[in-house]
Formats: sequence, structure tokens, C-alpha cells
Amino acid sequence: MNGAELLVSALECEGVEQVFGVPGEENLAVVEALRRSSIKLVLTRHEQAAAFMAATHGRLTGRAGVCLATLGPGALNLATGAAYGLLGAMPMILLTGQKGILSRKQARFQVVDMVSTMTPLTKMARQIVSPATIPALVREAFRVAQQERPGPVLLELPEDIASEAAPALAPVPPHRIDPPVAPREALDRAADLIRKAERPLIMLGAAANRPRLAQALSEFVKRVQIPFVNTQMGKGAVSGGSGLYLGTAALSERDYVHRAIDQADLIVSIGHDTVEKPPFLMGPKGPTVLHVGYLPATVEEVFFPHAELVGDVGPSLGLLADRLEGKLPRAGALLGLREGILARIADRAEESRYPLTPQRIVHDVRQVMPEDGIVCLDNGMYKIWFARNYRTRVANTLLLDNALATMGAGLPSAMMAAMLHPAKRVLAVCGDGGFMMNAQELETAVRLGLNLVVLILQDDAYGMIRWKQAVDGYADFGMTFGNPDFVTYARAYGLPGRRVEDADGLAPALEAAFADGGVHLITVPIDYSENMRVLVDELRDHASKSGGENA
Repeated sequence: MNGAELLVSALECEGVEQVFGVPGEENLAVVEALRRSSIKLVLTRHEQAAAFMAATHGRLTGRAGVCLATLGPGALNLATGAAYGLLGAMPMILLTGQKGILSRKQARFQVVDMVSTMTPLTKMARQIVSPATIPALVREAFRVAQQERPGPVLLELPEDIASEAAPALAPVPPHRIDPPVAPREALDRAADLIRKAERPLIMLGAAANRPRLAQALSEFVKRVQIPFVNTQMGKGAVSGGSGLYLGTAALSERDYVHRAIDQADLIVSIGHDTVEKPPFLMGPKGPTVLHVGYLPATVEEVFFPHAELVGDVGPSLGLLADRLEGKLPRAGALLGLREGILARIADRAEESRYPLTPQRIVHDVRQVMPEDGIVCLDNGMYKIWFARNYRTRVANTLLLDNALATMGAGLPSAMMAAMLHPAKRVLAVCGDGGFMMNAQELETAVRLGLNLVVLILQDDAYGMIRWKQAVDGYADFGMTFGNPDFVTYARAYGLPGRRVEDADGLAPALEAAFADGGVHLITVPIDYSENMRVLVDELRDHASKSGGENA
């Protein structure tokens, strides 16, 4: 057995079923070891896509996804994916190659110090210098990647260490690690704070969407009957049908959901991660905030909680509900705002205009997707509309990135979701700008035989920046571009392409694509004039009538 075979054996011990990537000559020993293993090598067309897929695997399962790249140029292409996993708290392992460290006959050709490069983008970055260290290093890498707060870990395997004879070492087996539950004193303080509140509100953040937390969180909300809002990455954390949902904080202030936030005297913030764009801005006259999380809160200018409940969130919430259930006569004080907030958000959702408005696109997508269908967003102006208007009833069924918020992740993320859930409807929603950043992965999706629909929202511009340009009073300059004929482009990859030609054509096109199975591409023009009308003018009027901007 050599170093590469020992590495792959350790990956098998961790339960790894696939590795995503673009190998190079420095990885050939690893590729051969993978060929002889139970692990599938999923070849992508760019390393960035491999990293996005590995990160999404971690996001959806809680188990680190694994991606592979060669040295230098290949490894550097993983950097955006590493940052995506780091800011989004997605466990992943990055395996990179390197020239030999005992003998280097090509001198410094293609050599980049990737351990130093990746150190600020990972939780841990190590070079493997001896096969004997591989079992312990792999186990440590997965432990670090998967423990709170989850994130990426880099392991660099030089080609000579990969080929070197390895001692007969067994992999270090993983074992279950249960984080501690919040202490009794902290539970008592938190319960007392909630009991005294006149207008309590729950806010669900990104960490509320950790896999396997949905049931405990939904049960807590059901037992205490306090209405809730969520951040963009907290959508779906509580299962649907509770009647307690008040909206999503897609903006930081002035939106209709901020009626509830402004009137609350206590916000129970469960799983908020300040890496997300702020769902509200704290100030001296703001509400008391109770932070509930796996880790203590990170104090920021816009988020500084007054009390904390730290521990394993699911069991801790169960113990907190034991102290509160049936003892909160004012739990629903803010529920009277629900109907008005949701009605304003749903305004003009069925309007028959062409090109389609964002509201109509979100409405039609919601009609086509079942409750457990997964929508994966790239990054663009439409993300705000989906966050605001798309109702989720199952955890992790609207995958968006409100942390790094990078373009190009939508298609690879959807591909991973389709691999994990082949029986579910999976839809990638991409702007034309973001789609073209990883459009080559259509070939990967077709080769893998995925069931996946890709919806391209076409405005021939970097729409969000163009909108901000207008909002800030700058001239409309430098943000438009040309596009290929997307229907012809899809057919070049051997998959069906459709163009939506009228206001009522989107839902039928989506239904037909899902019914056919396989990979489909649909393009629809989008009218972003609603951005200014709704997200600027209308909310400005709303704020002035409500007595000024929210604090």
C-alpha cells in the first residue's frame, strides 16, 4: 500500500462515496487508488464547480463533501469554493496535489504555497509529509470540518508521498460526538426573559438549517406558539403549516417584515450567523435579543445580543420549551401583523406582464415545485425576490447563499442536490451572468444522467449591480453584455432547451421539463423595473407612513 491508497482507505472509512474534481499528473496515484476503491470519481469541467458541489454535499448532509485538484493553477481554482464553504458553514475537504518534497526535478514549475494560500480560507490547512500520518490527519480533517462551526479543510498530498510505500496502518474510525446541552442556569435565565416579554418574536438564522435540526426546531415553535421570521439562509427551518410565519428578512430594514421586528420587545435569535447580511440593524432603542446557538454569538456593530443560550440547539430548545409551554399568554402578540405582511409581499404575484416580473416568476416556480422540491439559487437580484416571496415548508428546499454570495454556484449546487435526491424535483435558478460562469457543467450534469431543470432569468446585464448603480444615483454604465442563444446552447450539449415566449408560458414549460426527466434548460426574460418600484419607492413610502426608517 502506498500513501495514496492509505488516503483513499481513510476516505472510505469516513463514508465518502464520491470525490468531485479535476485531477492532474500530481494526483495520478490518488486517481488509481480511487479506481480500485468503492469511491466514485466525479469529473467536473472546472475545479470551482467541484468545490461548490462538495460544499453543497456538506450543507445538505452534515457530512463533509470531498473535492480534488492538482497543484498550483488547479488548486487555486478551489479558492472561491473554499470561501463559499467557510462563510456558509459547509463542511468540506479539499484534496490537492503538489510537486515532490523529497525530490523536485521540475524546480518551481507550477508550485504555489497552497497551505499558506488556503489558511485564511479554511479551518485547517496541512501538507502531508509522511504516509504514516495519513490516517490521523484524515480523521482530524473530517472532525474539524464537521464540528461547529462547520467549514472547509485542506489536505495537500505531494506526489512523492502519494507514491511512497506506506506502513500497514488501519484508518482511525470516526465516532459520534454529541455537543453539550445548554446548562440549567442558562435555560432558566432564557425562560425567564421570554416569560417577561410582551411581544416576543423568534428569528431563525443560517445555523437553524443544520441537517437534522428541523424536527426539534419545528417542535419548539409549535410548543411555545411564538411567531417567527427568518433570515435568507434560515428559510424552511420550521416545517410549514404552523400559521406562525411572519416573513423573511430579505433586506436589512424598512421591509414589511420589519413591522414585526420593530414592534418586538424580545427577539429570540436562533442560529443567527453574522456572516449573513443583517436581517435587521440593532440600535440603542431596539429590542432585547436572546442568542440561541451552538457557539457564543459573534458581536458585531449590527448584532450584539443581551443574553445567550449556548449548546446543542435541538435538545436545548426541547428543555427550554419544557419551561415555557402553556406559560406564555402573550406569545402571539405580534400575530395580528401576519396577514398584512404576507398580503403585501404577495402583491402582483399573478400579474400577466411580459417580460415576466420577479413576483410572477417566483409565484410560478412555487406552483410547480412540490413541498420537498429543491430550488437552488445562483446570485443576483432575483435572490432577494425569492427570499422575500418564496414560501418554504421543508428545511433546505431553497438553497441560497447569503454569506459569500458568489455568482456561479447555482448550477453546481443544484447538481449536487439532484445527485443526493434523484427522486425529487430540483431546479437551478440562475441569472444569465451567473449561469455563464459555470455553464460548462451542463456537460457534467448530462454525463451523470441527472434529473435537473435549469431556469435562466435573462436581462443581459449584471442586474443587481445595475440596480444598485441606479439607487445610488450613478449613470447606467458598464453593466450590460450579450448572451448566446440559450436554446441553441443547450442543444449543443445534447439537452432540450425552451424559451418562454409569453406571460403564461413559464409554469407549463417547467412542468413539461420535469415530466420529461433528464437535464433541461429554460430561459425566460425578466423585467427588473419592479426593483425600483417595490424595493425602493414603495418601501420608502411605507417607512415614512410608519414614522421613519427602522432602527
